[in-house]
Amino acid sequence: MSIVWDERGGATVMRDGHAQSYVDPDDPLLLVFEYVEQIGLVLQALRPDPAPLATTHVGGGGLTLARWIHRVHPGSPQIVLEPDVALTELVRRELPLPRGHRIRVRPVSGEEGITTLREGSAEVVVQDAYAEGQVPARLTGTWWAGQVARILAPGGLLVVNAADEPGLRWLARFTATLRTALPHVGLLVLREVAKGRRYGNVVVVASDRPLDDVSLTRVAARATFPTTWRTSADTARTEAGVQPFGPDGQPSPPPPDSGVLRLR
Repeated sequence: MSIVWDERGGATVMRDGHAQSYVDPDDPLLLVFEYVEQIGLVLQALRPDPAPLATTHVGGGGLTLARWIHRVHPGSPQIVLEPDVALTELVRRELPLPRGHRIRVRPVSGEEGITTLREGSAEVVVQDAYAEGQVPARLTGTWWAGQVARILAPGGLLVVNAADEPGLRWLARFTATLRTALPHVGLLVLREVAKGRRYGNVVVVASDRPLDDVSLTRVAARATFPTTWRTSADTARTEAGVQPFGPDGQPSPPPPDSGVLRLR
């Protein structure tokens, strides 16, 4: 793993041969990767109040979104489940966290760490965990969906950075799996990915309460790259005839190469 600095003062965290995070230490509001910007847009739409937001992150990387939440929702208590101790040490050394933060990184995997969290303790769960370019199987099954639903407060949000091949068949099974515990599931997706033109990231949003389709459609139109919001009803139609994953899940398809992340 390594950190690569660019001419504008930002840093890309590289892991497993993939660009994993981008951080601008002087501007935590700058979300460069397409899917990270999309996650920020979801939170802007559904959690516009600047009050503290109790957040659990599954996967830490460069702590880009934790820094963003700290700036947008000052005083937010945040727990980060990140098993890669060496990565966390590198990020802390090269990209120090801002003063006054309440970000606590726990050196455990998502599946291990989530079992220790209290019921209803999180208003938001951000899942952005990959191993060798794939979402780990254990973070995709019915067991995982139930654990996330357990730690979410009523009306809480799960926001997932997922990825799939053209056709989005794995994604359909994943959303069907989440729906077993969180019945409202929608997608923020690049139009070219939605149309099956390439492998790509997809931001999945799930909750036990209906999602605000009007606000999410509006923020999708503000994304840097052409993006669409698929409502829970639209997403459910793509799941017709699809079986949810079992308790142990199934990893997402591997990327076709080192991955092409669109930058703002």
